[in-house]
Amino acid sequence: MSVNIVSPPEGMAGEGYYLTSFDKAIGLARKHSIWPLPFATSCCGIEFMATMAAHYDFARFGSERPSFSPRQADLLMVMGTIAKKMGPILKHVYTQMAEPRWVIAVGACASSGGIFDTYSVLQGIDKVIPVDVYVPGCPPRPEAIIDGFMKIQDLVANESLRRRNSPEYQELLDSYNIK
Repeated sequence: MSVNIVSPPEGMAGEGYYLTSFDKAIGLARKHSIWPLPFATSCCGIEFMATMAAHYDFARFGSERPSFSPRQADLLMVMGTIAKKMGPILKHVYTQMAEPRWVIAVGACASSGGIFDTYSVLQGIDKVIPVDVYVPGCPPRPEAIIDGFMKIQDLVANESLRRRNSPEYQELLDSYNIK
């Protein structure tokens, strides 16, 4: 009986050792420890409650602890209709969050104002804060919210540690008048 020995996969440096970059290790840790801050105003908030309940169990993605303090959250989930008067408050909540921070616009109202094309409704939260992922629907099903969260996890896992210090990112924040 002959044994065919193959070369180790890329990254193996010896028995029991696997090498990776620091960015990937930090990204993996961040991916599975996201603390969302729900900013829910209407029917999309009800769908988020269903997503957090036992049937869909949002906790299995590493976000078991929703944070209701912006200083302890790293993912802002904006769900529902946002009035123009709420725009500065939403921006204030966003600026209170520590870096790195991400944003999901859940539902048609948060993404584009939805069916409310009126003077009092903000036509998308991207008018006041940068958005990373848009979740479509009116209201979106829990599966869609979970899909949006998984897209955020992919973004978090693959984001460079230096991206937040880049001139492009500072230019993005400056375009929203965020210091």
